[in-house]
Amino acid sequence: MAAGAFEDLGWFVIDNLPAALVSKVGELALSGSGGYDRVALVLGGYDEEVSNEIELLRAQVKDVRAVFLEASTDVLVRRYESTKRRHPRIGSGTDGDEEVGLVAAIERERTSLSPARAAADLVIDTSALNPHQLRDRITSQFGDIGTDSSMRLTLTSFGFKHGVPLDVDLVFDCRFLPNPHWDPDLRPFSGKDPEIQEYVVDRPAGQEFLADLDQMLEHLLPQYEDEGKSYLTVAFGCTGGRHRSVAIAEAVGRMLKERGWHPRVSHRDIDR
Repeated sequence: MAAGAFEDLGWFVIDNLPAALVSKVGELALSGSGGYDRVALVLGGYDEEVSNEIELLRAQVKDVRAVFLEASTDVLVRRYESTKRRHPRIGSGTDGDEEVGLVAAIERERTSLSPARAAADLVIDTSALNPHQLRDRITSQFGDIGTDSSMRLTLTSFGFKHGVPLDVDLVFDCRFLPNPHWDPDLRPFSGKDPEIQEYVVDRPAGQEFLADLDQMLEHLLPQYEDEGKSYLTVAFGCTGGRHRSVAIAEAVGRMLKERGWHPRVSHRDIDR
């Protein structure tokens, strides 16, 4: 699914590439002979040397962005069971190979790939994402990449009852704000509608919160960028992820655009 999303964006994609070939293939692909200015290398192996290959590629190529996709163990178990595909690290119990079940295989893989995760510029937790949402996430991050090397800023809303996103850098809890859910007339709307914006954002508590956020982000964002961070995701949570967090994320997006930033705004749970 990730490979298909990059292809749809016009990238030249090499799928299921062994980790040992990353730096070699990356150097060849961007040498200029093929005319490719955007190349996505999708690793399908389980080599512990992934992080080393990424660093070799960074030394050879000017603009390298490493993305690590992960999911919780229970979600991965369900995915393997639904597709009936065998995990590569499951031992057969023959030829001296240790008998290893699916859960143990997933945990071993997670441990071996922890250096690669640490080397990534962007970590995407796919546990709560369907294929369309994953495609949208990739599109929002890479759809308009050109020569701009500035930090890519994403604002996202979510509902605490659906779980806190694991692949975010800053989390703000909006549950102290008045909840439109308890007003039958407002409940059908979402935080993108003016009725909810007025109810949440235009009240004193919302205005004070935005003023504090403005001051904090004005200080933090340039610091993150100066440290060389390629991606920064700021999350706003409320109970269900439909009203308060959405309204605040939208308001912060407008606020940051006025300061010259270009945030991408997404709402994970707005339709739940």
